[in-house]
Amino acid sequence: MTTRAPALFVGHGSPMNAIEDTPSARGWAEIARVFPKPRAIVVISAHWVTEGVRVMSNAQPKTIHDFGRSFPQALFDVQYPAPGDPALAERIVQRLSSFFDTRVDDSWGLDHGAWSVLRRMYPDADIPVVQVSLDSKLTPNKHWTIGRLLSHFRDENILILAAGNIVHNLPAFFRTKELLPWVREFDDFVISAAASGDDAAVLNYTSRADAAEAAPDWEHFFPVFYGLGARLPGETPHIFNKHYDPGISMTAFAYGLPQ
Repeated sequence: MTTRAPALFVGHGSPMNAIEDTPSARGWAEIARVFPKPRAIVVISAHWVTEGVRVMSNAQPKTIHDFGRSFPQALFDVQYPAPGDPALAERIVQRLSSFFDTRVDDSWGLDHGAWSVLRRMYPDADIPVVQVSLDSKLTPNKHWTIGRLLSHFRDENILILAAGNIVHNLPAFFRTKELLPWVREFDDFVISAAASGDDAAVLNYTSRADAAEAAPDWEHFFPVFYGLGARLPGETPHIFNKHYDPGISMTAFAYGLPQ
């Protein structure tokens, strides 16, 4: 019988998680030991935004260091040489293109939203990875629908990994050292909705008064919809990495872990 892979949403936070011993980095490593090694990984990261859905088709994806020079050289030296999977990329395009403007794309690679997490989960970089972009033209419901369509691949032991942040407000992060109430409150709202299966509440997140503070950067929040959409019937979330910084939540959830 084919192993079914989980669907994960992770708060990826600072790229420094890739090289520092942080609670979140340890959480990513620990969760990867809970379920069998996947045969491939499909990643949706906050850091690849396009017009139209693009699917990375590179056979050998480059490691993209998409952050400022204020970070240490050790971070720029990191490489994550996981192979790509062009055949899987073509299959993803075939599955999505009936509903969305979807094409293969070999101009990208693995950005830090992807490799900072994967380096901790699978340090040997021996699992093929295909990254799927965030289409800036789509509504929350359509992003959720893409997650639902991608859930099909979980039955082939292909991990769906969405990397963003439930709460991501960098001005607040730099402005204060205080954990403002809306960080925890908005995070709790999303996790409570995930636990109860109320995806509609999350899709309608802008109706909350605290959304403008908690999720001003749509591209960091929208990966949540892929995590929710990739849930299969009857699955409930396992919540982990419930860590906070001023203006940031690192909370993660997983569906389909072994019982």
